[in-house]
Amino acid sequence: MGAKTILIIEDDKDLAELLAYNLKNEGYHTVTAADGVAGLEAARSASPDLVLLDLMLPGMQGTDVCKLIRQDAKIAGTPVIMLTAKCEEIDQVVGFELGADDYVAKPFSIRILLLRIKAMLLRASVPRETGKVNKVGPFTIDTDRHLVIVGNREIELTPMEYNLFLTLSENIGKVHSREQLLRNVWGYNYTGDTRTVNTYITKLRAKLGSAGDLIKTVRGFGYKLAEQ
Repeated sequence: MGAKTILIIEDDKDLAELLAYNLKNEGYHTVTAADGVAGLEAARSASPDLVLLDLMLPGMQGTDVCKLIRQDAKIAGTPVIMLTAKCEEIDQVVGFELGADDYVAKPFSIRILLLRIKAMLLRASVPRETGKVNKVGPFTIDTDRHLVIVGNREIELTPMEYNLFLTLSENIGKVHSREQLLRNVWGYNYTGDTRTVNTYITKLRAKLGSAGDLIKTVRGFGYKLAEQ
């Protein structure tokens, strides 16, 4: 199996070179682009295994690049990690709404970023369970189509949203700490930024509508999916 390809879309030349250097040392093949338009073209031509995407880019904003990646059937499933100097929660919500799988605020530790990339690629390589339909409370989980159904409404989720919901649904009523969810959903075997979990829970609840109220916050610990 050949080296995994990482696409770096970053207009800061020094940072792009630093990322490429460290990724190559880890055995990855890298492709770089310095603006949003070139980055989108590179994503379509190189079909990378993962995209590191700066939020603030010339030509086309990172949010627009991410949105267009998710709309392109050929590359829609590519994991995207957003890199940005903006760390307010609203910025994270916007990024995740457009399909980013993770969000890393600058300045960041290269070592931690490499761990996140490794974990993300590992999660993406795990074969999805297919051909099963599970009923959990008011939810129907169609693992063949990667859908959650509430009543007659199909809820389209990003891969991470789906994995998060699946983890919560596997043990109704069980409380999952944010650290446990980082490990089980994102594959992070360290104490990462738990705001990632908080933001994903917010978006998951919104997509599920009134049924999202069944995802309960256990103050000071984490989250659980309650029985109806």
